[in-house]
Amino acid sequence: MTDAQPRILVVGEALIDVVPDAGGTPRDLPGGSPANVAITLGRLQRDVRLVTLLGDDARGELVRTWLEASNVTVLAQPTGSGRTSSAEVTLDDSGAASYVFDLDWDLPAVPEESCDVLHVGSIATVLDPGADAVLDAVRAHRGRALVSLDPNARPAITPDRTGPVARVEELVALSDLVKVSDEDLDWLHPGHDPVTTATRWAAAGPGLVVVTRGGEGAVAVRHDGTTLEVPGVPVRVADTVGAGDTFSGVLVDAFIALGVHGADAAGALRALSDRDVLGVVTTAAIGAAINVSRPGADPPSRAELSAALGTTPEADEE
Repeated sequence: MTDAQPRILVVGEALIDVVPDAGGTPRDLPGGSPANVAITLGRLQRDVRLVTLLGDDARGELVRTWLEASNVTVLAQPTGSGRTSSAEVTLDDSGAASYVFDLDWDLPAVPEESCDVLHVGSIATVLDPGADAVLDAVRAHRGRALVSLDPNARPAITPDRTGPVARVEELVALSDLVKVSDEDLDWLHPGHDPVTTATRWAAAGPGLVVVTRGGEGAVAVRHDGTTLEVPGVPVRVADTVGAGDTFSGVLVDAFIALGVHGADAAGALRALSDRDVLGVVTTAAIGAAINVSRPGADPPSRAELSAALGTTPEADEE
């Protein structure tokens, strides 16, 4: 990593996933959607900082150690409760995860850190009181950095969709790059075709909206309404924990490699060819497939992603 590396700031929750092992015994695994995105970028040798909340407890130390082991600089403020947030994870027969949360998000403000990419998402964007600090950060970085958003809806935290939908719509209009799953869109806008919603979002501000569809692949909608489809990547699924987060992290990394960052990010993203965009989204899908092939949130390293792509690590970096 050199001083010329684009600086990435990720804002959002870091927590403990309480996940049953093969015998059903619960175990503490660090996680949280934004934290997983930061981990992905750190493993891809990017200069990444995570603004989050951690308790002064053993779980908080476990999360911090996990982040730092993947080269993430942790900018953590204390939780109001004094304990680190957690999510009890249940896996169904297909390995798909559902969550029950014990979480507070009282982030007072995002530190004034200069960056070339800002990524936000998940619970941190919609849970008061910290959601306002996230929105302020997005407004501050609009036009100064690539603004990346992954709504990652959590109905267990916000069962009333009215407030979250309004906030997500506001953030979408302020973002350059949006990754959202078809399940997220089904909760945010039930009964609406996901690609139709993505097309509306793309017309509202982002240069690209990517809708992920699990094993069915992804659909990318460009600012001009062009729709590009990426097929699913065949893989034996261990579980889906961290799949979407890995997709988001690899997506950001691959766009950085094409020069999409900093004050010119919005224009650079729009200027890319359809072939370039397809290549980036395909790379993100491959990264997510590596993650789901092993238990828990376990994004690939640069070497692992390069091997899956059939390239060298040097060729993947900017």
